[in-house]
Amino acid sequence: MSVQDGIKNAEESGLDLVEIAPTANPPVCRIMDHSRFKYEQEKKEKEARKKQKVVHIKEIRLGPKIGEHDYQFKVNHLIEFLKKGDKVKVTMIFRGREMAHIDLGRKILEKLSSDISGVGEIEENPKLEGRFINMIIRAK
Repeated sequence: MSVQDGIKNAEESGLDLVEIAPTANPPVCRIMDHSRFKYEQEKKEKEARKKQKVVHIKEIRLGPKIGEHDYQFKVNHLIEFLKKGDKVKVTMIFRGREMAHIDLGRKILEKLSSDISGVGEIEENPKLEGRFINMIIRAK
């Protein structure tokens, strides 16, 4: 049908003529209530946003010469983050001559992974990136 006939039919029924596929040959149009259509689309998007779960990534930074009390304090925070459902990025930082003892940092990260094995699991294994060893842990 021609564009003029489509517009005439839409005006008679009190609705809008909406172009659905402008690239088709001939272009495809539909007679509908455009404001109601937009309202329903917004409603669907709002429902979809409600059902989404936002996962935050928290970061805990350690050094290879960390004391036992400081280590336990950080582990407790890590467990707290995992119980909330967040992911945790553990970063081991090496400064200056500490770069010669990367094995000490790896031992601490192995101890950490065994300490939190009941609450979380390792998503990304420890890997060396310059002066840092990064590891990502997620809740079970």
